[in-house]
Amino acid sequence: MLWPLVCLFFLPLTRSQSIHSSLSLNAPLSLSGNNFSSTPLLFSLPSSSQLTVSIALCTSPSNTPPRVFVSNSSDSQVTPGPNGGPDVFEVILGSLGLGNLTLDAGDTTGVLAVYGGTTSDSLEIGVSQGAPLHAPLAKLPFFGDSTANEALLFSPPFFPPAPPPEPTYPNYTLPLANTTLPPFPPPSESASSPNFTLFLAPLDAGLASLPQTACAVRTRVKGDASAAQSAQVLAEQMWLRDDAGWRREWLVGRLSPLTNYSVYAIQDSTRLSGPIYFTTKSASFSCQLVHALPYCPRTAYAVPLPEPPDSAPAYNASNLPDTLATPLLAYLSNFTASLLTVACGRDHYSPLQTCADCQEAYRHWLCAVSLPRCGEFPSSTQQPQQPPPQQQVLLPALLPQPSGTAPRNAVLGNSTSYTALLPCIETCNAADRACPIFLGFRCPSGDKPTAQSSYGVGYIDSMDGDVRGGGVPGAAQDRWGNVYCNGN
Repeated sequence: MLWPLVCLFFLPLTRSQSIHSSLSLNAPLSLSGNNFSSTPLLFSLPSSSQLTVSIALCTSPSNTPPRVFVSNSSDSQVTPGPNGGPDVFEVILGSLGLGNLTLDAGDTTGVLAVYGGTTSDSLEIGVSQGAPLHAPLAKLPFFGDSTANEALLFSPPFFPPAPPPEPTYPNYTLPLANTTLPPFPPPSESASSPNFTLFLAPLDAGLASLPQTACAVRTRVKGDASAAQSAQVLAEQMWLRDDAGWRREWLVGRLSPLTNYSVYAIQDSTRLSGPIYFTTKSASFSCQLVHALPYCPRTAYAVPLPEPPDSAPAYNASNLPDTLATPLLAYLSNFTASLLTVACGRDHYSPLQTCADCQEAYRHWLCAVSLPRCGEFPSSTQQPQQPPPQQQVLLPALLPQPSGTAPRNAVLGNSTSYTALLPCIETCNAADRACPIFLGFRCPSGDKPTAQSSYGVGYIDSMDGDVRGGGVPGAAQDRWGNVYCNGN
């Protein structure tokens, strides 16, 4: 909630006469140019034994930016300010434009004072009991994939998934092949569901410039008509894509081909996550986005399919062709039936893995190979984002699929050319490790040509698979928009 302020006439500086307003817990207060004055603005703080005051700059600071002081002195004559005094503290801003201070107020009501500032300055003040209201989120948004004009994006995870029930004697059951997601929010978390808002704009809009705060990003997008109109959310939902937890998913449209974008997610209007970056595909890219498949919850990428029916923006569980979904679900059902010949929950084939682990790993692998992911070789005119320094330029695991050649999934046919982004071999190795040996599930050795023609090898783990995380760069994708193999 943002509180607009009205300028008042300030009397001589005694605390009792010049209190401007009261600050409330967890209600950010916005101050802009018209609010600043040669006379400090004073605010009473909520009564609490301990308070955290946080400050966020919303615009680049002027030569005389506002300064914020707080005091918990019981002396009514003490006004916090640059001259200091007993129990007076300044909230120091860091390089990102954020600052916070924890105040032990005891039984007294603290006071906050804002000094200086010009018409070009803008800031937000937050008061909380615990973590700073403007603390940036440690986890980043997640990039699913893009076409020339659309993208799939996810917030950071915010609720862990409920642990799946393990099969126990004599109830040897596992999730159905055509499973559904559990309800959201989880009953235990229904009162604390965070609200996420997506902000993205072309790289040249400058979202990643300082200050890096939620209100600064919001101000830049809303104050730039071209940035504000550069994207449109076509659909959004809560989604449990993996064991990291629940996320908000956005299907975004109205993007421009071969354009670099910056992406942020803002939680509860004050906490910033990001940036991450991605680049849209060329105008000739013909594959279509597929997402929101409960039986393939990680699938959120472009697949070699014609345009969705009825002018839908993307494929999902309601319109994915039965010719693709039916065989996939049949394979998973048959695999689960074979797996359940083990006395799951009683006879343990591994001290580390369970039947549920095996089924989940096989599901992930099956979805990745049944729904091949499209990619695109970088354009010669495409500008890089801002990648971190690295010793070598990494090429993704791309393999051209000319029309007329054997398709990676026979159901898809071979009448259209596309470029496949190969699955990460770790999706295969995970199923190999998780499943009992009698099922006969095996993966090719990473140093063999057969593996490298079917999988992306050496990106996450080492080439031979012996060193977890020992590949280059050690992940399927990075925050800069580089996607090396299909790890979804």
